[in-house]
Amino acid sequence: MITVTDQEALESAIQIERSADVAGSARLGEGTRIWHLAQICEGATLGRGCVVGRGAYVGPRVVVGDHVKIQNYALVYAPAELEDGVFVGPAVVLTNDVHPRAVDVDGRPKSVRAWEPVRVLVREGASLGARAVCVAPVTIGRWAMVGAGAVVVSDVPDFALMVGVPARRIGWVGRAGVPLHRVEGSPVWRCAETHQRYVEEGGLLREING
Repeated sequence: MITVTDQEALESAIQIERSADVAGSARLGEGTRIWHLAQICEGATLGRGCVVGRGAYVGPRVVVGDHVKIQNYALVYAPAELEDGVFVGPAVVLTNDVHPRAVDVDGRPKSVRAWEPVRVLVREGASLGARAVCVAPVTIGRWAMVGAGAVVVSDVPDFALMVGVPARRIGWVGRAGVPLHRVEGSPVWRCAETHQRYVEEGGLLREING
């Protein structure tokens, strides 16, 4: 029988599968779980209650907030930053090179000093669907949702629902992740699940308090 105290201890413990590769300088928050064959590189920081799936990669000095889910085989290249509550679907790629080349103009292999990594920033609560690609530098707004297979090449507004190649906005989503519906004849949008209301102004969406 598991007592309340035992359950709390289990939930706070860091779990790392034996086949995972976690650098000694990586920092993991309590309750974070690292599954089979995942790689967490030098200096990476993961917050509390994160889940990193099988075969996922988190690059050097990547910063990950609390309660983030990085699903199987996702690739999060440095210097990406994921804020609290972000969902990264299976096989998602966050790139970091604007002009990728294996060699320089003289045919010599490029070193790590020959290019400057650029960042993908994924803001609080945003979701990236399976096999989506975010081409750095780009910011994914708060609580936005990027559809499966989309390729994001420009900044995404808060609450935007993005699909396609290149990704384009086809609607808005609320915090619950379901599409919002416009209140007829007004700039107000409403979530059928939470009843939260939002207002659209200048192509952007914000929550209406209360």
